[in-house]
Parts: sequence; C-alpha cells; structure tokens
Amino acid sequence: MQVKNLEQIDFSIIMECFLKAFENYFVKMPIEHNYYKERWKTAGVRLDLSYGMFDGNTLVGFIINAIDERNGKLIAFNTGTGVLPEYRGRYIVRSIYQFALPELQKHSISECRLEVIKDNKRAIKVYEGIGFTITKSFKCYYGDFLLKNKVQDFELKTVESSYFDWKTLHQNTYSWDNYYATVTKGKYDYYIISVDGNSDSYFIINPENGYISQFNVLRESTNNWIRLFTAIQSVSKTIKINNVDEVLKEKIDVLEEIGLKNTVDQYEMEMLL
Repeated sequence: MQVKNLEQIDFSIIMECFLKAFENYFVKMPIEHNYYKERWKTAGVRLDLSYGMFDGNTLVGFIINAIDERNGKLIAFNTGTGVLPEYRGRYIVRSIYQFALPELQKHSISECRLEVIKDNKRAIKVYEGIGFTITKSFKCYYGDFLLKNKVQDFELKTVESSYFDWKTLHQNTYSWDNYYATVTKGKYDYYIISVDGNSDSYFIINPENGYISQFNVLRESTNNWIRLFTAIQSVSKTIKINNVDEVLKEKIDVLEEIGLKNTVDQYEMEMLL
C-alpha cells in the first residue's frame, strides 16, 4: 500500500471512499457530493496537502486538510479522516500522518488540529498515539426552540461581513468552521440587533439550512439573550449550532434553557509540529 496526496484524484473517487468510511457513523452524514465541494471550499481544503492510502489504485483511507493562518500560525485542520471498514485495524491513519507531517512542515505548517466526537474512543486513542492532545470541549445543538418570554424592543437589520470588527468578537472561542476567516467565505447572512440605536447582539446564519455559525451579545443589557433569540426565531424557527465551547457557560445555559437538543459533544485536538 502507498500514501500519496489527493491533488490528482478525481473528486468522485474521494467521495466514494469518504461515504463508505462514514457509513454507520455516530451522526448521519450528508451524501450529496456538492455539499462537500462547497463545505471544503469554504473551510480552505487543499487536496495537494491532503493525503490518502491506496491499495493499488483503490483509495482505502484519507485525511482531508484545510490550510489557513490563525493567530500568526499556519495550521492544517483535519476536516475529515476515514478508513474503509475492511481496512481498519491496520494503522492506516497513523501511516498517513507519518507520511503527511514532513510534507506539511515543508510548507511552513506549524500545527495540526482536528475535531473528534467524544464517544469515538477508538479514534481519540489513535490521535493521542500520533501526538494530538485535547485542547477544547464543544457541544452541538439542533432543533426548534421555545421562548417563554419574548421582547420586541429592538431593530433587526442585515449587514455585510465588513461591518464587524472581528478582533473584538472573541474569535478564539470559535471552532475552525465557525471562525470568521471561514465564515466570510461561506453563504451566510449577517444580522445586528439594536436597541435605541446601540448594537446589542448579533448572529450569523445560513439562510438555506438555519445553521448559526456565530452568535453573541455585545453589551450587558436587560433581556439581551432573550432579545437575541427572539430575533433569531423571526428568521428561522429551527436552528443548528455546532461546537459551542463548554467554557462559555452563559451560552450553554441559554441554549439549554430554550430547549435546543444537545445532539453530540466533540473535542478539539491539536499537535505542534
């Protein structure tokens, strides 16, 4: 078997292996190829720095890397790892990383990151054996939500991404896909909630599926969280929110208070090169 990068591999071949590898996964994965084309483009995936294990001409395992600079460091974010079921237990992920790490270092990448579902104990053990350590804990939510009380004393308006001073919006609390450098390349609408002419809170949402990449209050004010979710509910009654850092207790409390379903929990892991 041989490891090589995926730059010259037809997308349909990558997707065939990807979908087979994620059959019977902890969460149901989308199957539409265009979904992954769009998602990986937004995330910054580079197939020339993504790698696969080949048995002859057959792709049997892969690591899909997005590449971007975060806080002055060039990072490879593993946005998808998989191995065909019949090839598991043969140290394929470890072998791919052994090949990939020197290649990534040649391109001045100084850190690798990934996300893994907490219940996936086997994968966590593999990543720890490679050299990854857990750095963050995330919670994911989905569903309709209930507001016991609503407030209407606000103005809701759409803005462009350039409206925001991203450095003031605590971007380090967001995961790779929710970080502004990723979000601003995607298909999102940006909303500001104002009270008496003052910006009170904001949220960023994909209008096609109700996915909220960022949301937060901007000042201490009465009912600001209720106001924020009243505004969100006026745009989409069903929402999905992935990877809320567990250290953000106020956010977590609000999401659970309004009755969103906690669908899955994840770790962020990293390895310095």
